[in-house]
Amino acid sequence: MGASMDRTRQAGGRPDPADVGLAAVVGAGLIGSRWTALFLAAGLRVSVADPAPGAEARLRADVSRCLPALARLGLPAARDASGNGRLDDLLTGLAFYSDIEPAVRDADVVQESVADDERLKRVVLARIDAACPGHAMIASSTSGIVPTRLQAACSHPERVLVGHPFNPAHIVPLVEVVPGEATAADVVDRALAFYRRLGKKPLLVREEAPGFVSNRMQEAIWREMFHLVDAGIATTAEIDAAISDGPGLRWALYGPAFIYMLQGGRGGFAHALEQFDPAVVADCSHNTYPQITPGLRQALDEQTRAQAQGRTLEEWEALRDEFLLRVIELKRELLGDDV
Repeated sequence: MGASMDRTRQAGGRPDPADVGLAAVVGAGLIGSRWTALFLAAGLRVSVADPAPGAEARLRADVSRCLPALARLGLPAARDASGNGRLDDLLTGLAFYSDIEPAVRDADVVQESVADDERLKRVVLARIDAACPGHAMIASSTSGIVPTRLQAACSHPERVLVGHPFNPAHIVPLVEVVPGEATAADVVDRALAFYRRLGKKPLLVREEAPGFVSNRMQEAIWREMFHLVDAGIATTAEIDAAISDGPGLRWALYGPAFIYMLQGGRGGFAHALEQFDPAVVADCSHNTYPQITPGLRQALDEQTRAQAQGRTLEEWEALRDEFLLRVIELKRELLGDDV
């Protein structure tokens, strides 16, 4: 541990986010491997725990694939490694373990990223809490489990919260920071500062609720997708085009609330509500999913597979990542770096 971290502890306070030297990641799957790449690219030492056979080799390959994108986003260590061909130098900061305890025992921050199963996460978080240093902050990557339920199994629930990224976690800026009932206020502040240090856009969710904020918005759209396919109104390709060629283009820049305001012209949101008063506009959406029949399940699977047009999953992921990077770069160009 660095001298700056020692001085912070000797002063009686918690470590400043800028002094974080070792970040631990528990679970090296789709999300955990991207967190690992991001932490390394930000200049942190990283320890990773995953018991799956072959996990370390897959992790190192994933980190290597993530570096060019992280260099474009301006992460200093990634930019240096990519520009000078020194991937091995960057990977010297990575330590891998098959067990949780040795991976987290010296960690300043722990990002738990195992499968989104509440029972599993409670067991894993309890082990992390028992093994990591008293000053460490523990964040779960869960996409919707409320942190109060997760921290209930921990002896020190005050240092446990949710840090929910969005796939691909190394590129998409948003991280939802969700405190539980027992989370200490200074831990929330540390989490926000830590994610900002990584170049993320942390969103503090003031009141915990299942699904948090973004996934609740997404679910409303997915729910309608299921109904539209089930009723034969549109195929999955047509639904995707209805979003990606329409409102999705606007949402990528402003978001739905600001877009709603713009349709009110100079009268703003208040005038938009006068024109599109929810009390008089027919309610055409649904609040529940349709019954997932075998026929609907087959239609959704077959139609989305047809959309792949013979390209591999890896090819589509590469196209997605390039699109996201260009959108982020364009937003920075038009609106400034702080977007």
